[in-house]
Amino acid sequence: MGKIEAVIFDWAGTTVDFGCFAPVQAFLEAFRAAGIEPTMEEEVRKPMGMLKRDHVKAMLSMPRISGLWKEAYGREFDENDVDEIYERTEDGILSIVGDFAAPKPYVTEAVKELRERGIKIGSTTGYTLDMMEIVTERARQQGYEPDEWFCPDATDHKGRPYPYMIFKNMQALGVMSVHNVIKVGDTVADIKEGKNAGVITVGVVEGSSVMGLTEEEFEKLGTAEYEEICARTEKTYRDAGADYVIRNMKELTALIDRLEAGEGTQAV
Repeated sequence: MGKIEAVIFDWAGTTVDFGCFAPVQAFLEAFRAAGIEPTMEEEVRKPMGMLKRDHVKAMLSMPRISGLWKEAYGREFDENDVDEIYERTEDGILSIVGDFAAPKPYVTEAVKELRERGIKIGSTTGYTLDMMEIVTERARQQGYEPDEWFCPDATDHKGRPYPYMIFKNMQALGVMSVHNVIKVGDTVADIKEGKNAGVITVGVVEGSSVMGLTEEEFEKLGTAEYEEICARTEKTYRDAGADYVIRNMKELTALIDRLEAGEGTQAV
């Protein structure tokens, strides 16, 4: 393998917003307003990383939620229902997302190391342009600013798992080959996006949406509990097709060293 030229990060749960709680909170409140109480892990978090309207539709299509909808409204959901819940979700995210833009541990240090090695920093997201205008500015104020970022507004609203945001980053960053690009994310949708683009895919464990813990909850974990939840999170990424898994951003440059040396171990 040649030199890694670019790393493309996700945002919430990967580089900012430990645990990916801004969208989670908004989805919960939007569905509650419709009289539906979704479960956190199996329903709210499962489609995380997708375009937010697609996320709403995916939740409404889940068997339990679909059944609750029929009981409450006497009919199947339709596109108007998707739009209504999405609008509530969008309003909810816009009202709080600026408070969830702090970089996660080791992110700014890792980005500094990558830039010192001449590696370019891109990013993709399930957030809309309006949301990203808030997030990027708040993150910049706190020390994190990628070289490029693209949201589904830039790809005709074809978000993850479509690969087009990655290709937009590659074009903007001037990177020729997918073999020299790493995508780092914290959801199954991130991994699928990377696989569909043909780039190297990496799942990050700590502070991820898949792990689903607040920073306070994470810090209280005992050793055995920590290892158990890390193993469960890693399995989710592996099952989605991740090439590699890292515990946190401190491990990213060491992984790149191994890749560039041709070692390619997946035991990270």
